[in-house]
Amino acid sequence: MAKRTRLKSQAAPHPVPQTMTEANDFIHRIGAAQRERDRIQAEMNDRLAEIKAEFEEQAQPFKTEIEERTIGVLTFCEANRDELTRNGKVKFHKFPAGEVNWRRRPPKVTVRGMALVIERLKALKLTRFLRVKEEVNKEAMLAEPDIANSVDGVNIGSEGEDFVITPFETDLEEVA
Repeated sequence: MAKRTRLKSQAAPHPVPQTMTEANDFIHRIGAAQRERDRIQAEMNDRLAEIKAEFEEQAQPFKTEIEERTIGVLTFCEANRDELTRNGKVKFHKFPAGEVNWRRRPPKVTVRGMALVIERLKALKLTRFLRVKEEVNKEAMLAEPDIANSVDGVNIGSEGEDFVITPFETDLEEVA
């Protein structure tokens, strides 16, 4: 038996405006809902800021104690480094309450005045310290889409379209 084709489309699970006036009313109500959501979010952020400030105030004495005691332990360990690291054979020491470590940071390069450094490297023929980066120029491809589309692996198309509703709003002016 052949499957019957349904001729009637399913009803939308949400309200759909039927006239221009209804569509305008929907947009108006979207704007009101957005403003209410923003008001709620602002209230949430205000409360979170108060809570954060309260707990930071409670934690401040402990933060100060941690900083002071850390400096004290560092001073002690630096003064007794040879004994603690067995004359440099290890980079750590285990105390009964915890462990201290000395870690060597990896080297880093800092360049001040990039253009001038590049010129100097070229003048000194130290081009091994320069990197040439090859990459596809997508802007040029968008300027010439017919030619760019002829290259295998290149596809120029649209990402689709977005439907955006922007309810009109009026900002209150501040009086100085």
